[in-house]
Amino acid sequence: MNLTKKLISTHLITGKMVPGEVIELKIDQVLSEDATGTLVMLELEALGAREVKAEICAQYVDHNVLRADHRNGDDHIFLESACRKYGIWYSRPGNGISHPVHMSCFGIPGKTILGADSHTCSAGSLAMLAIGTGGIEAALAMMGFPLSLVMPKILGIRLEGELRPWVSAKDVILELLRRYTLKGCWNKIVEYHGPGLKKLTAMDRHVIANMGQEMGAVTSVFPSDNQVRLFLRQQSREEEFVELIADENATYDEEANIDLSKIEPMIALPSRPDKVVKVHEVEGRDIFQSYIGSSANPGLRDFSIPARIVDGLIIPHSVAFDINPSSRQLLHELTHSGDLEKLLGSGAHLHDTGCGGCIGMGQAPASGHNSLRTVPRNYPGRSGTKEDSVYLCSPETATASALRGKITDPRNLDIDYPNFKEPEYLMDMRPLIQPPQEIPVKVELKKGPNIKPLPVLRKMLSVISGPILLKLEDNVSTDEIIPGGTEVLPYWSNIPELSRYTFPKIDDSFYKRALGTKGDIFLIAGENLGHGSSREHAAIALHYLGVRCVIAKSVAQLYRKNLIDNGILIFTFDNQSDFDNFNQGDELRIFDLSSCTRGNMSLELENLTQGRKTWLKSDLSEREVKIIKFGGRINYTKAIINKMKKGH
Repeated sequence: MNLTKKLISTHLITGKMVPGEVIELKIDQVLSEDATGTLVMLELEALGAREVKAEICAQYVDHNVLRADHRNGDDHIFLESACRKYGIWYSRPGNGISHPVHMSCFGIPGKTILGADSHTCSAGSLAMLAIGTGGIEAALAMMGFPLSLVMPKILGIRLEGELRPWVSAKDVILELLRRYTLKGCWNKIVEYHGPGLKKLTAMDRHVIANMGQEMGAVTSVFPSDNQVRLFLRQQSREEEFVELIADENATYDEEANIDLSKIEPMIALPSRPDKVVKVHEVEGRDIFQSYIGSSANPGLRDFSIPARIVDGLIIPHSVAFDINPSSRQLLHELTHSGDLEKLLGSGAHLHDTGCGGCIGMGQAPASGHNSLRTVPRNYPGRSGTKEDSVYLCSPETATASALRGKITDPRNLDIDYPNFKEPEYLMDMRPLIQPPQEIPVKVELKKGPNIKPLPVLRKMLSVISGPILLKLEDNVSTDEIIPGGTEVLPYWSNIPELSRYTFPKIDDSFYKRALGTKGDIFLIAGENLGHGSSREHAAIALHYLGVRCVIAKSVAQLYRKNLIDNGILIFTFDNQSDFDNFNQGDELRIFDLSSCTRGNMSLELENLTQGRKTWLKSDLSEREVKIIKFGGRINYTKAIINKMKKGH
């Protein structure tokens, strides 16, 4: 067996490990962060949960740490009260980004973890089966429900050779994005193996696993070997180490090879993570900002190497050199080692531990100027600047470019590559996280004025009819459907108010037009709709505004699930060219939705405006159609729970 199948087989409840087959998996751990966590907790309340049942459930405050008014603080109080009510670990603001903190405190080789954040896949660096999802799925996993998914194909990538100086793990994943693009790993788990792993630390692997999500992968998996042992020892948890590797001569559905010694410094151009070129191809472009931090580069070496590059040097006054530490643990070590002093002495600007500018929560770049960032995504406007120009790169490239004031291949600096060795031990973060109460007690959820109940989602009728309110092109991300940032993130616990910000960068009239629409609303879209963040807000806000059906060339896997869980129909075009035959404003009608439940893979769509009919494809399972008919996963699950209570 390969390692992925070993992990799946030990958690398999139903189904067979055959690509395309539906399987159910036991989930050991669940995490959420504050941007998505408020809905997770509201969903637990709506489902009537009493206490969580997964082995470890943890709630992190890392996105909305900027308290410009009462709203984010109210969310934090609500989340802390919900954690005490349901038995969940609570990590307060300033502890750090959920993914590296969870890896340090709770990551255990061989466990499964589901997270209400798309970059939960980062935990694959510890030989965990780690999958990002929407909040409803996370809430159900907390309650002990299994995860249902289609068995993916397994892509085995053999790593050979060794990274050269000035090249690091970020360059590896950028090279893979260049090869596979945003959707090249759909319905696949990427498993890394081979001799090249020997010198890639657990945090190097975290960088690669984190951005596997940008390739569309279900998750990424690394073995649990000596590097993982060293990481757990560093966290004072070596007793939790277990060796987990693929069998000798293990096979994969697909295979590829990467020679690490041939990888060069890489950079993703604005405004997509897969627009990757070699740094020297764009060298010389002026920059305004270099930004180091985020879940994509959260390791100590990602800050210590830049500190040692700039030691004794001064960043030009025209460049903002922004440092976003990923955790208290890391900030403690940077202070202890003297590397923080080196960064501050160069003119770097130190920010709070958390997601910060990665999610548009501060550190926005100047308009019309280039920003280099070590973050995982550079979708349009995600930085907080509407017309931004964000490049993705390694800490080495970001630092070299900051020193020169222009994009620079770090190999062209006139200094030796700094030496760095991981310390044997780091500060234990666990005492800083509030543990679940041993004895469940009655706790009242503390809801501030901005926290609103979940909207009641309507059941699906057998006939839906209405206009195409918006026609979208290819690769529209969830950031572009519902943005983050300082203005919008505080409303993520308030769906009625949040819905005002639907498609603001594409069509800022969408909200008002939706409110004024009679009948059901259709959306037409191109390829890869909804890729990126797992935020279910990009689905529930659409349902709240009356969207009942999405017809696309293709829909990203995570977003597909979120649409279904929030009661929205999904179809694809039987003929891709049919996309061109639809115009915004066309009135559409679909009859006999019930035919989907009989395994019918096609359905007729009537365009009343044009007087033509089009065939649509459906890959909805019978269960998924039932969920949509109920008006979403919460209604569907409550009906099941009620039946169980009645003894049916």
